[in-house]
Amino acid sequence: MLGSFRSNVAVGIAALVGIAGLSYVLAVKAEPPERQTALVEFTADGKLKQPVDYRKWVYVGEVITPNDMNGGEATFPEFHSVYMDPEGFAQYEKTGKFRDGTVLIKELSSVGAKEAASGMGYFQGEFTGLEAAIKDSKRFKDEPGSWAYFSFGHKYPLKAETSKNVASACNQCHQDSAKTDWVFSQYYPVLRAAAARSK
Repeated sequence: MLGSFRSNVAVGIAALVGIAGLSYVLAVKAEPPERQTALVEFTADGKLKQPVDYRKWVYVGEVITPNDMNGGEATFPEFHSVYMDPEGFAQYEKTGKFRDGTVLIKELSSVGAKEAASGMGYFQGEFTGLEAAIKDSKRFKDEPGSWAYFSFGHKYPLKAETSKNVASACNQCHQDSAKTDWVFSQYYPVLRAAAARSK
């Protein structure tokens, strides 16, 4: 009889644990996308830690403004490979807007070869740098559009953590020329197509 009582207690506890666990999973899954945070971390003094696994995020596209098309003095002569956090992209597809918490990573690589079996062109060389843009109305409430920009350097090894750039270094150009909420969406068909699906 005592054994039966213990067995019933064990079953009851297991059921309660299972219900609690299920409730936790459902609560996490039910959290609105606009409240989820992207996979980036900050130090106690507000520096951004170098992101990891961003190449598994949504690949937005690539642009380049090479030196030999800009009088040998292009402001940004590297390839810019842009990635967007998955939660932010999913929300962008639904609303056509960049949610609070959106993270864009820009990985830089040099121009390598200019000739391949397919013909003449610009082909990527080696990785040269890493940058990030983050929209956060609480953390960056004083920044234009609530966007802050970070650079981990243009030469390896990159910084492990970095402070945000001063607003005048990036924001003004984005404010003047970017099409959508400080983002140059006009140059990325992936973003244009996603925005079109939200309508």
